[in-house]
Amino acid sequence: MIYLPVLWHAIWSHPSHLLNNAFVDSLIGALVFFLISLFAVKRVIFTLVKMEKYLSSKNPLYVLMGTIGMIIGLVLAILISIVLFRTKYLITNLILPALLMIVFGYLGFILGTTKLNDWKKIFGMGIKKASGSVSATNSNEVKYKILDTNILIDGRIYEVAKTGFIEGTLLVPKFVLYELQYIADSSDSQKRIRGRRGLDILNKLQTEKIMPIEVTDKDFEDIKEVDSKLIHLAKDVNGSIITNDYNLNKVIQFQKVNVLNINELASSLKPRFVPGEHLEVMILKKGTERSQGVAFLDDGTMVVVEEGKNHLNERLSVEVTSSIQTDAGKMIFAKIDE
Repeated sequence: MIYLPVLWHAIWSHPSHLLNNAFVDSLIGALVFFLISLFAVKRVIFTLVKMEKYLSSKNPLYVLMGTIGMIIGLVLAILISIVLFRTKYLITNLILPALLMIVFGYLGFILGTTKLNDWKKIFGMGIKKASGSVSATNSNEVKYKILDTNILIDGRIYEVAKTGFIEGTLLVPKFVLYELQYIADSSDSQKRIRGRRGLDILNKLQTEKIMPIEVTDKDFEDIKEVDSKLIHLAKDVNGSIITNDYNLNKVIQFQKVNVLNINELASSLKPRFVPGEHLEVMILKKGTERSQGVAFLDDGTMVVVEEGKNHLNERLSVEVTSSIQTDAGKMIFAKIDE
């Protein structure tokens, strides 16, 4: 209704009063917007529902900081637009201010939500102990452990998570899911098996609720390599990457990002003594089986010695025959050296 008279004068130098009046302008404006609504209303409703689901899936701090950032962006846009409102041109007094509000509001929301850890530091969410100058991280801060493609295909992360040794929240980026899906859809049967195994492990972690797990849609479109995306994501969320990839492990360490390598964990848990190795032990008591004697290493590891029953309180040289790992700890089986 406001802009139709301008349109009439742009088309005709002296438009008819039958066309250029408030009633006709209102009627035409209502008809135009009704026609637009027939095509746009479903898309608008779909977008609003999608936005509502997206925001409801985020934590309150994410929504709060995004809202504050957007408000600050809109205020800056209005302050800049005050001068533009006084001009007499449609582009500068209406279209340009509207574009400024959209752009500044969007940038404010992005800055507010992508720099959560930086805002926490600025507003003092890391507190200091009253007894000294040592700083302590807020216990409510989420500690993310980021899973890469290889660690999901490997599958051992499921067993490690069940033990409870990993704290915090497991974070799975969507670009890792897309890579798993790509591998699972491969024409190579071996790749398909590996990809499906990774997806199965992820589903087990989610359904059994062993520990908190989140999927993030945060991506870095200007970066092509998945490994580089993982490193940037870890820096953004101040998290650690869990992997079993030797080369990626070295790159992550070079980038000063915390990394947890499953292979290093498994290596550190291997028995120190292998079959054929020789030890010197003192038989302290009888074993549960006939003729067995029991000794202990300095770290408390039990050594079961065949034919050791007749050598109580004697120091013997024994040869390791096998070893097992139990819930109670490591157990070594040995025989007396000939």
